[in-house]
Amino acid sequence: MDVNAERGNGLHTVTATVSLMRKMPYWTHHGGEKSHTHHTGNTHNFINQQTQQAGVRDKRTYRKKLKSTSKYIYQTLFLNGENSDIRICALGQEWNLHKVYLCQSGYFSSMFSGSWKESNMMVIPLEIPDQNIDTEALQVVFGSLYRDDVLIKPSSVVSILAAACMLQLDGLIQQCGETMKENVGAKTVCVYYSSASIYGLDSVMKKCLEWLLNNLMTHQNVDLMKELGVDVIELLIQSSDLFVMQVEMDVYTALKKWMFLQLNPSWDGPIKQLLADADAWLCKRRTEMGEEEPFLKAEDGAPFTPVFRHVRLQYIINDLASARILERDNILPPDWLTSVYKSQWFAMLRTEHDNDNGPQDANKEEFQSGSMRCGRKLTKDGDYCWRWTGFNFGFDLLVTYTNRFIVFKRNTLSQPCGGAVSLQPRRHLAYRLRLASFDNSGKLVCSRSTGYQLLTLEKDQEYVVMNLDSRLLSFPLYVCCNFQYTSPHMDRRPDAPEPESSARSVP
Repeated sequence: MDVNAERGNGLHTVTATVSLMRKMPYWTHHGGEKSHTHHTGNTHNFINQQTQQAGVRDKRTYRKKLKSTSKYIYQTLFLNGENSDIRICALGQEWNLHKVYLCQSGYFSSMFSGSWKESNMMVIPLEIPDQNIDTEALQVVFGSLYRDDVLIKPSSVVSILAAACMLQLDGLIQQCGETMKENVGAKTVCVYYSSASIYGLDSVMKKCLEWLLNNLMTHQNVDLMKELGVDVIELLIQSSDLFVMQVEMDVYTALKKWMFLQLNPSWDGPIKQLLADADAWLCKRRTEMGEEEPFLKAEDGAPFTPVFRHVRLQYIINDLASARILERDNILPPDWLTSVYKSQWFAMLRTEHDNDNGPQDANKEEFQSGSMRCGRKLTKDGDYCWRWTGFNFGFDLLVTYTNRFIVFKRNTLSQPCGGAVSLQPRRHLAYRLRLASFDNSGKLVCSRSTGYQLLTLEKDQEYVVMNLDSRLLSFPLYVCCNFQYTSPHMDRRPDAPEPESSARSVP
């Protein structure tokens, strides 16, 4: 992920450079910024001929001639269509072009070099099967064959990408991808992800998913939630990289709001009102329908089942208030909750009676799929100390941020605790801590991560997790943690021998 500050807070126009002829590039400067420029073959040959005829030897004069010639070719040959030897008709518009330039496109090169009937035609009607392509995109794409630099606006990049893919212009396709990655934001991420999926730009899809993982919960947005489809939201919810704010219950709450918006797309209101309206809608539906079955079993709720499957319920039912909300909402099938309650009960028994002091071996796969996800927003620099709610098998973990240090403390006797606390001499913990700050468009400004770590703490022991460089700090600062408090465990098989009795006589 890019951890450097971006140059702008919103969409900005990118001067895109297209390589179409596989020529060696040189570097030029435009307004103090570096632009990777490639020559097209015909322009280069034309310049060489003119230079030799005029006897030009000075390099500075050569570069001036290059610039003026490039503009002249674009204006005279493309815009004015002088000496055109072929006419392209598409979407009710005509372009007077030149075969020698069109052959830079793989699409036209195959057409003209093969035995196709179009190879001898002077007027070619071009069928456009892709609805994303419009006349403006064709104007840009055809024009790119006659010039070195192409101006790609973020608002029109999808249609240009579609046209470039149809005409097989690899350089322009690549530059469209770069433009999309530089301009991912709340208003563009969904359409960019969808387009990248259609046209095979994996790096753009990855960038969009990274943005969504970072911003879905840190910067909740009503319009974005309306746009997110089931397939994308499922990828986000199952990921251990989701930047969760507060606790897993907030993941469930975010999904409840998202589901409400999917079923009520005309809803229009502030984000603060969304949860109350979603709860009221669910309550009204239960009352009117008189249904006892969970919502995901109903016809309109079934499509959301794959998404809710990825909520880590074991970290919701460990809090009484959250467990009661799950029961009240009646969204999830009861058998989902029953299996989780059983699993957590056995986990608690193992910590009490089977000396399970926590994970001691590296099991990154288990950690990624089953770790607790939680987070906190630090609005400004200062001193903070907090714990995340829920029963964590007697491991009361306090997190402190002070003087640019982040410290974990296993609280046992030194601080009040509202629940049971383990008195075992040592407890083991698997964790990953990430820090991030974002600009106004949700782009990552800076980030730090501890990576996957194993830690052993004695009673009331403290451990410095991260020491931060003040030069890299930018507030608000988002802290996101993954924890695993118990060891992965396979339950004893039914046919396994019974353990020896632990009962003993009392004298």
